Amino acid sequence: MPKPSRTSFSKHIKSTWLDITSAVKFKPYNLLRGVNGYFADYCTLFDRLRITGFQKFAVNVLSESFTLGTCTAIAALLLAIPAFNAVQNENWLKKTDLAITFMDRHGTEIGKRGIRHNDSVKVEDLPNDLVKALLATEDRRFFDHFGIDFIGTARATTVNARAGNITQGGSTLTQQLAKNLFLTNERSIERKIKEVYLAFWLEMRLTKQEILKLYLDRAYMGAGNFGVQAAAEFYFGRKVQDLSLSESAMLAGLFKAPTKYAPHVNLAAARARANDVLTNMVNAGFLTESQTDAARQNPATPLNIANRQEAGYFLDYAFDEIKRLSDEGRFGKDRILSVWTTLDPDLQKKTDDAMEAVLREYGEAKNVSQGAAVLMEPDGAVRAIFGGRDYGTSQFNRATNALRQPGSSFKPYVYAAALISGKYRPMTTVMDSPVCIGRWCPSNYAHSYAGAVPLWSALARSINSIPVKLITDIGHGNAKAGRVQVIDIVKKMGAASDMRNDVTMPIGTVEMTVIGQATGYSAFANGGQRIAAHCATEVRNSAGETVYRFEADGPQPVQVLNSQIVSDMNFMLNKVVEEGTARRQGYMPNLRAAGKTGTTDSYKDAWFVGYTGNYVAAVWFGNDDASPTAEVTGGFLPTIAWKSIMEHAHKNAAIKPLPGLEPISDAKIAQNNTVPVPKKQSSGQSGFMSAALGTMQRGRTLAPKSAAMIVEINSLFRVNTNSRTADLKTIQPLQQPTSTLRKPLQKAESGRFVPISKL
Repeated sequence: MPKPSRTSFSKHIKSTWLDITSAVKFKPYNLLRGVNGYFADYCTLFDRLRITGFQKFAVNVLSESFTLGTCTAIAALLLAIPAFNAVQNENWLKKTDLAITFMDRHGTEIGKRGIRHNDSVKVEDLPNDLVKALLATEDRRFFDHFGIDFIGTARATTVNARAGNITQGGSTLTQQLAKNLFLTNERSIERKIKEVYLAFWLEMRLTKQEILKLYLDRAYMGAGNFGVQAAAEFYFGRKVQDLSLSESAMLAGLFKAPTKYAPHVNLAAARARANDVLTNMVNAGFLTESQTDAARQNPATPLNIANRQEAGYFLDYAFDEIKRLSDEGRFGKDRILSVWTTLDPDLQKKTDDAMEAVLREYGEAKNVSQGAAVLMEPDGAVRAIFGGRDYGTSQFNRATNALRQPGSSFKPYVYAAALISGKYRPMTTVMDSPVCIGRWCPSNYAHSYAGAVPLWSALARSINSIPVKLITDIGHGNAKAGRVQVIDIVKKMGAASDMRNDVTMPIGTVEMTVIGQATGYSAFANGGQRIAAHCATEVRNSAGETVYRFEADGPQPVQVLNSQIVSDMNFMLNKVVEEGTARRQGYMPNLRAAGKTGTTDSYKDAWFVGYTGNYVAAVWFGNDDASPTAEVTGGFLPTIAWKSIMEHAHKNAAIKPLPGLEPISDAKIAQNNTVPVPKKQSSGQSGFMSAALGTMQRGRTLAPKSAAMIVEINSLFRVNTNSRTADLKTIQPLQQPTSTLRKPLQKAESGRFVPISKL
């Protein structure tokens, strides 16, 4: 075969290149020419269909409406997706919430939490007056609309505009039910959009009677009650079927604002609201004016339930504990439970009374509006919770949910970390002198420095420079590494699970809860074990079977501090109570106690966390808005309340010793319990009795019964001053040594010494 010549190969390449160039140039031209032809045909076609005048306007409107409608439908679909995510579970209607009955430590019922649907009253068995009162007040057109009442919304908007504020709501019962079932109380446009979609969805899935029944079963009625059944029993002590017109009107008034109109919170406001409901029933045509006269003249009177609210905060915390255990599957599928708790009603009442007494006496003068307290045993059994002044007004639990700066009450964790490092003991000498970490230079309360002091004295005086130095030292010169060790100790002791590693942490600028502080200090009281604060000791299901016991199923104690560390910490913290910042208001001569005061910058928070071998109590005072108090310190109001609670808690109790501290002897207690004999003498006292009483008045003390007996005997011997008493005068009364009082520690302030109890 002959080989192709070089000339023919070159011609082939040129020919191929010309074809490619031609295609690149003419293909787009031909394509564009074809498109122009089709467009010309399109224009010719629509020129034949051209319209003018009104027809053109109508077509334009329809065209734009179709475009906007399509865009709106797409946007609506996108907005509906988040709303319907809440109803993906097809068993939402069958699901029942927990229904719990709580008992105190003695087995007496103290309250209920949760709601129950399985045995709820049928809607046809509800009193007509209650249903009419609800519809007249909340949704008069309930049976006419399809989930959204545009007429009712327009009417409410008009009324509110005329009144200048919100006097009527535009939400239907279906919308409110959607919020109760799937949403929160958040005030936002997003929540409102979801509410509208879910209202339509409920109307398509349920009948009007079913919607009404669900609403009456699940609406919040105040004081932790859900549904009209629970509310009727709680407020009036009777079944919902037996409610009178006045009682039905009062319950119907709770739907708008259950906290504000709850009769146990403000009976006058509840009755005024019930009167408005009766007026609404007349305006809606459900009743005549004459039919409401009796109810207006004889308004509903609820049961005296004030005493049942003393444990409101405790029950809320216990309910949260049971819900957590239920979510963990501890109770199986059973939702109706009976719970035996750790609550001691007597200690709860004393805690409430002590906190309220302090707030009433000092609150206004010291600009203190709130307080919180937790009393528990060293094993974590919570005996009392004070979460705020008025549970009816505010259910926010300041003892378990509020995060506040602990101030110097945080320092024991720093000192514990220092002891664990092995570098320090209570008698180790430390230097109180200026110290800085970066640009932060903490100062002491009195803006002075004490120089060389033992470690225990630094804690008792609450010196600020020492914990900063301790943290740097245990971190081997690295303050951040030292703070990591302290955070680890706090977590191990159960005081907090999350904490920021801030440079100011050593003096208590982190945030902690009151119950967290009580839990952490429990490790000092129980020998170094981390415990779990708990309210439930036993849980039984609806069949009466025990499904949970804390002793067997709850978290077990974990040893986190050795006995030497515990003994040293108890020695130092005992000095705080007996000789330090808590002595003035917190010292109890018959109890060996320990603890630490705490005061934050600008006096926003005042703490005292103290304990004995029997109980641990944490007390906080301050304001919800974190505004400063009038220089309230931890050694003042918190210590006063703590002492009152503790003295009552230890009455007639077998005193348990604190690890590492010798208990107070019976002889010392007997000596402390003696009282001086009254100085006043009756006329006619002379001779031996006069001399004896005179001697005792100069320092001798007797037990109360003994003193009373001597006075009674003395009244029987009316010795005449003119009679012979020479022999009697030679008798000398027994001498009793007088006890010396221990002087409190003193601290330098501006070149002079002042008692530490004043700090």
